[in-house]
This record gives sequence, structure tokens and C-alpha cells, in this order.
Amino acid sequence: MNHWFLLGLAIVAEVIGTSALKTSEGFSKLWPSVVVVVSYGAAFYLLALTLRTIPVGIAYAVWSGVGVVLIALIGWIVFDQKLDAAGVLGMALIVAGVLVLNLLSKTSAH
Repeated sequence: MNHWFLLGLAIVAEVIGTSALKTSEGFSKLWPSVVVVVSYGAAFYLLALTLRTIPVGIAYAVWSGVGVVLIALIGWIVFDQKLDAAGVLGMALIVAGVLVLNLLSKTSAH
């Protein structure tokens, strides 16, 4: 299976877990808490599989960069949290950094 696809699944699992963490209200609600544990377990398992072929620095940069943007968007859309211009600019810079790492850096070459 494609290692980048697995990394994408790991990111989705982490984003689901983080979203459920918000709704678990400090692990006081059972089902959101179960979703957190299962999602994070899946996320780290899938991330570990990707590290067989993707350098850890690249995998973590993509994981964290995409995760930050997705969580911010979910916070804005689902939880009605505010995003200002500086926040949007910061996220655009994160995405730009991930793109530079993957498209221009020799670090990601295998």
C-alpha cells in the first residue's frame, strides 16, 4: 500500500481523535472518549507504518502541518471558533512549508 496514502489515513485518524477530544469534555463522556483512544491508536499505528519508507522529519512535518490546518478548519466550521487573518496567514505558511519540503527538498527523496 502507498506510504503517502497511509500517512493521509494517519492524519485523518488523528484529526478525528482530536475532534472527539474536544467533545469528550475531559474524558467525562464515554463514547467520544472511546473514539479518542481508538483514533489515536490507529493514527500512531499508521504513522509507524509510514516511517518504514518516509523519513521521520518529513512524515512529522506533513502530519503536523496538515493536522493543524484541518483541526483549525474543523474548529471554525464545527465548533464555531474564530479564525482571523493572522491565523489564516499562519496556516498558509505551514502549508507552504510542507509543500517546499515535499516538492523542493532532497530530504524527502528515498
